[in-house]
Amino acid sequence: MTKPDTEDYLALFARYGKDFGDAYLEPEDERYRLLFEHICGLLTKPSDFNLSMPQEFRTTASRYLAGDQATLAHMRDPLNRHFMLSDLYDYVHLRQTMGGPGW
Repeated sequence: MTKPDTEDYLALFARYGKDFGDAYLEPEDERYRLLFEHICGLLTKPSDFNLSMPQEFRTTASRYLAGDQATLAHMRDPLNRHFMLSDLYDYVHLRQTMGGPGW
């Protein structure tokens, strides 16, 4: 279970050509909505990397893709989606840079 890993996440973020550390400050944009959905797809795949990251990322992605009403309502707000993208970007970038076993 080696994929997805940090490289897969960072490659997806790189398609958007920016540092996502402050993505939560960005206005709503369909590109970010699509990125969020792609990221959720990656988060729900079984991999050693995914299993090592904070469970909240994986749980939110699973519930979002499953259509959980509370999660959909929460993630309907672009600020919440952008904040999650920003947090995930920071986490993945740190894991790639610093290494370590994860959470």
